[in-house]
Amino acid sequence: MPINQPKLSVVYRMKRREFIKNTTAASTAAIILPSLVNTESAPFFGNGIHNGWADQNSIVIWTRLTENPELNANGTLFTEISKEDHKKYAQLKDEVFLESVQIPKNLALNDMDGACPGTTGEVQLSYFPKENEASKITLDWMAVDAAKNFTKQWRLTGLKSNTKYVIAIKARKSAKHSSVNSITGTCSTPPNNEVQQKISFGIVSCHDYNRRDTEKGHKIYNALAKDNPDFFIHTGDIEYYDKKNPFAFTEKLMRFKWDRIFALPLQRNFYSNTTSYFMKDDHDTLKDDAFPGTTYGNVTFERGLEIFDKEQFPTNEKTYKTIRWGKDLQIWVLEGRNYRSKNTDPDGPHKVILGKEQKEWLFKTIDASDATFKVIISASPIIGPDRPKGKNDNHSNKAFEHEGNSIREFINKHDNIYMCNGDRHWQYVSHVKDSNLWEFCSGAGSDSHAGGWDQENVKPLHRFLRVKGGYLSGEVYQEADKIKLKFEHKDVDGNVMHQEVFTR
Repeated sequence: MPINQPKLSVVYRMKRREFIKNTTAASTAAIILPSLVNTESAPFFGNGIHNGWADQNSIVIWTRLTENPELNANGTLFTEISKEDHKKYAQLKDEVFLESVQIPKNLALNDMDGACPGTTGEVQLSYFPKENEASKITLDWMAVDAAKNFTKQWRLTGLKSNTKYVIAIKARKSAKHSSVNSITGTCSTPPNNEVQQKISFGIVSCHDYNRRDTEKGHKIYNALAKDNPDFFIHTGDIEYYDKKNPFAFTEKLMRFKWDRIFALPLQRNFYSNTTSYFMKDDHDTLKDDAFPGTTYGNVTFERGLEIFDKEQFPTNEKTYKTIRWGKDLQIWVLEGRNYRSKNTDPDGPHKVILGKEQKEWLFKTIDASDATFKVIISASPIIGPDRPKGKNDNHSNKAFEHEGNSIREFINKHDNIYMCNGDRHWQYVSHVKDSNLWEFCSGAGSDSHAGGWDQENVKPLHRFLRVKGGYLSGEVYQEADKIKLKFEHKDVDGNVMHQEVFTR
């Protein structure tokens, strides 16, 4: 440990030592690290490959160049600050001060625990159907964008539906450098709406670097990899800006948090090889219950939207989309931050989360769909129940009751719509008696991140309640002459905790 590191609380040090001692090494059998050629000069892919917004004919690919192949696992711990200081500092704008109070004297951000600094360079993307490498398409070399945290994105179009693609990316410092590093990943396009086949998917929520299960990341990604879903959805709170070590009061600290959680091997491998849809919620936009006009340190809500939508994740013109996954399944990925009113506004027809345009689109596209099953994925609850005190941020709360009622009334007119969400740190299935209203909450991504509800507090709405970490899996399949949709809540190791099956 550097000699300049200040004293940290004994409790914090003990918790860290206990965490490391009890951490079980995650299986590395499924982990594919970047294939390295020259470790002296070529940039690395410490954050792997992400993809997003996949439909039958297009997908967006994202990557970032890093100085090192791995995060700084031996870095210095951030200096803890008290709750009182956090509240005070969250109102300040001085970037140098906001970083210096958490980074020990004479050290830089790159010296800290989990650091994965970016670097300049050029990248070249190639892609081809897995079964037809001869049709490979290679794009021109392009520089990563240093202003966007050394990232680069490509929108690939003209793809074949129901096809697995290999994505290969090379990196070099510049055209003058011969040293090249490379990484390979995979993703798939959905089948067309006339194709009937089994489709499986996974849904997760609520991650945090400091509350991961192992040094390699969240164990759920080992379990999800074994499930081998056709696609995956992260419903948001992918990282927590407003939780300690460090509190991300500045853009630089926000990026630091993204860099290190994306560098965790379990996440990196899974994201690089799975068709994904990434959503955002309050904690990875700005702070708890963030809404237009709020700030956190020297970052505004509007800037938080830009960092997520335009930099850290695959970008789409709209941050909501519906995607058909074959004849029997269509999903709706909703946007819960970009179009919302202030939480503090009085409720009524003009107070919204989805906004007028998105809600009209949602209702219209659902009515137009002939999919056997329709699944709506929302970052936060539409049914709940939520905690009774202090919550006013989602459709299950009184604060947004008007828009929530209109959505629930619409859904209840259909007998084949199911809602899935994240945000809440407990797993549940809620069903309104004598209605078509069903909601499935994935729960937090680790056991240490679960909480906020009493396990004994089972409400009439609850078909299932579990205050532990894990994820939600879904599968559409044919059995005899019936089409079925199965939801399973699983623990962090992939064991089934509860199951609901619907038949058409």
